[in-house]
Amino acid sequence: MKKKNFSLILGVFFVAIIIFLFLLSFVYLPYSEDQMDTKNRFSPPSSSHLLGTDQFGRDIFSRILVSTRSALAVSTSSVLMGTVFGLLLGALAALSPHFIESILMRFVDAMMAFPGILSAMVLSAVLGKGVMNASIAIAFFMVPVFARLSYSMILESKKKEYIKAAKSYGASTPRLFIFHMLPEMFTRLITQLSSSIGAAILTESSLSFLGLGIQPPGASLGLMLSEAKGYILIQPYQALWPGVILSIAVLGFSLLGDGINEIIKGEPDYE
Repeated sequence: MKKKNFSLILGVFFVAIIIFLFLLSFVYLPYSEDQMDTKNRFSPPSSSHLLGTDQFGRDIFSRILVSTRSALAVSTSSVLMGTVFGLLLGALAALSPHFIESILMRFVDAMMAFPGILSAMVLSAVLGKGVMNASIAIAFFMVPVFARLSYSMILESKKKEYIKAAKSYGASTPRLFIFHMLPEMFTRLITQLSSSIGAAILTESSLSFLGLGIQPPGASLGLMLSEAKGYILIQPYQALWPGVILSIAVLGFSLLGDGINEIIKGEPDYE
């Protein structure tokens, strides 16, 4: 009897929570995320403010909803940008003559030599604060991950008989990549995409926490944690809820990627 794929089950459950909050933010927002009510500063959870209010009297639940929207928008767009450029860079290296291949892969190795969060911080500082620049910074450190992945998979595909047969029949290099190699890479790319979205959410929150991402009065999980750190003893709810949602988001996408990977490898599945 096969064991259940608990990584996939928990991953789907946690990701479903985040997606639910994301969709809810478009149809139900009790208050504007930047609406202040100084008379109700640090209010505890109540019927009018489900998760309480912060130091400016802003509704924490409303800011959580908008923060979830921001986190998914920034992480998804940055990972997609990193995927496209990484795939093209890795494919160009794998399908080019050895001299060009060496130059491109040494460039990728140089990018991977720096920790991803450090690269994102430096690039955000250079480009300037803001959502768009944060997305570009996160995408930049995603590029070498997908470049390495596509490079290794294409080198593996080039050794297969059907690729050699298609090439012998005159198939061009772009055709081989688009119609033969890319479909075979799809499942492994999905696994990497899921894990990368979790990493991108954490990076976006880190940048916002440091003041390099989403700026006040906007809402971000990292920004909410940054604002709450000075009031942790006065209003613990202010730091608790964004921390919980951030943990669920990062853990959910990571577990989802692990679960998909187990299915691909033929490891523990549903009973």
